[in-house]
Amino acid sequence: MKAADIPKIEAADTDAGRGNQRRRTLVASCGAHILHDGYSDLLYVLLPIWQTAFGLSFIQVGLLKTSYSGAMAGLQIPSSLLAERLGERQMLVAGTLIAATSFLLAGLSGSFVALAIFLVIGGAGASVQHPLGSALIARTFEGKHQRAALSAYNFSGDLGKMLLPAAVAGIIAVSDWNSATLIVGALGLFVAAVIYLAIPGELAAGAHHHAALETPAMPVNQRAPARARQGFYALSAIGIIDSATRTGFLTFLPFLLTAKGASVPQIGLALALVFAGGAAGKFMCGLIAIRAGILRTVIITECVTAAGIIALLPLSIPLSLVLLPVIGVALNGTSSVLYGTVAELVPAQKRSRAFGIFYTFTIGAGALSPTLYGAISDVLGVPRTLVLIALIVLVTVPLTALLRPVIVELSRAQ
Repeated sequence: MKAADIPKIEAADTDAGRGNQRRRTLVASCGAHILHDGYSDLLYVLLPIWQTAFGLSFIQVGLLKTSYSGAMAGLQIPSSLLAERLGERQMLVAGTLIAATSFLLAGLSGSFVALAIFLVIGGAGASVQHPLGSALIARTFEGKHQRAALSAYNFSGDLGKMLLPAAVAGIIAVSDWNSATLIVGALGLFVAAVIYLAIPGELAAGAHHHAALETPAMPVNQRAPARARQGFYALSAIGIIDSATRTGFLTFLPFLLTAKGASVPQIGLALALVFAGGAAGKFMCGLIAIRAGILRTVIITECVTAAGIIALLPLSIPLSLVLLPVIGVALNGTSSVLYGTVAELVPAQKRSRAFGIFYTFTIGAGALSPTLYGAISDVLGVPRTLVLIALIVLVTVPLTALLRPVIVELSRAQ
């Protein structure tokens, strides 16, 4: 072997090592996303059961969801800042352990107050996942593969939304809700161990060095910072309304179906169909955006969401199950089209904080909406509240005008 060949071999080994780091980080981050999104959305199956078990009003039902989502939203930024000191891997593991333990404790609780406390603890643990997972993926795949990696990461959350609520409904059908929460809590402990073993400790240095080799043309956040800020604010506003709509609809969908005579397994199936449609929507709407454009696609998805919610109200259970996947496609279509743009609007060194701020806004809106819509439902009833939710989502349509200059700038950069 010639001495000149040695650097080539070492470079190949280094590239292979970085590729392995990327795969391990992507798998671990997606696994965390599957678990944490599943944790958040399996609550929709449990809320009607808790209402019966503890004799709750609709506003109390909303408060339970807000307890979890509110803690998760409120701690997004602190989690991001703490991760800058401790590291993303350590924070992801710690947060997952806390969330898993909260479900173990919830399975042993016997009162509304205790349940609310454990859900606050669980939400605090879950606060680490979205900003840190997004930042890890964005940094590890800096360059031309970044949007594709973030799309895979976003899609993985929908797998959790499909699998865990359906699994919990199946467990409850043969056992009880206490056993279901104990099982998913134990699952979380296992996932925490996988995250710790999978994400490389030396990730940051390798990712930054590799990203420097793939850095694209100067992004919009550096060429036009004022326009980037406008785009970030508009994106956040759309995300706020979109998240509030999604959480409000999913919180009260089980109660609408219960009023139609649906059983717990049917409710679990209905939610799984919505989430399956959402997963398909992230793929389908991406293709639609290529042909119709990002802004037109957002307008289409939001209008279909509103129309679908209203059309659902008079339908029988079988027809509702047919329509729910369509609603799911539109309900998640907006996020799939727009969320990947966050990384393109923010400089790399500020992404953890930017994702923390973005998810604070969006998840915070989703956290508050169940309590707000619960209070409205106690007065107006669930059907009329769902009509109100459908009308509010249409506010996103005029907001897309604020995004137009930014989308044009991004298109020119590609």
